[in-house]
Amino acid sequence: MKQHWKPGTMISPLPALIVTCADGKGHSNLFTASWTGIVCSEPAMCYVSIRPERHSHGIIKESMEFALNLTTIDMAKATDWVGVVSGKREDKWKGSGLTPIPAKIIQAPLIAESPISLECRVRSIQSLGSHDMFLAEIVNVVVEDSYLNPETGKLDLSRAGLLSYAHGEYFGLGEFIGYFGWSVKKGDKPIQQRK
Repeated sequence: MKQHWKPGTMISPLPALIVTCADGKGHSNLFTASWTGIVCSEPAMCYVSIRPERHSHGIIKESMEFALNLTTIDMAKATDWVGVVSGKREDKWKGSGLTPIPAKIIQAPLIAESPISLECRVRSIQSLGSHDMFLAEIVNVVVEDSYLNPETGKLDLSRAGLLSYAHGEYFGLGEFIGYFGWSVKKGDKPIQQRK
């Protein structure tokens, strides 16, 4: 039997990302966001939705750029902490123990501990209700080389222990199931092995 609930944010899991931003005076901030995702491949574009009352909302609205930093299980405590503490009152870099590093294209710093960081430039802002959606072009991707397969050079995030978010709870991503398209390939093995 299925129940009918009122409309709600029931898509899960979502990435537990840390967004970094900076103002024109050299001050930076970071916060946790899960209302985020990819919206286009060519050009590579993403979005993050932020409540207007959040400290970083004004910073991003003024600078028109931000970075999305993937998080790992090892970063779980810091990920949660930067999401509940305000950058108006706390130095989140110091309190979280995370390390800022320079981006290549944007002014906002990246997180050294993150396996992948996406540098983004805002193209438009849409007020949707409780959140404003910042639609942005991904202008650079920074990848930790320890997650590259030494034989193939391909990205292998299965070893990263990526963190996800579902309805107020954090989870580590599970086991590898298969590559995109494995269900239509010949052979009787439902689960493809990584090479």
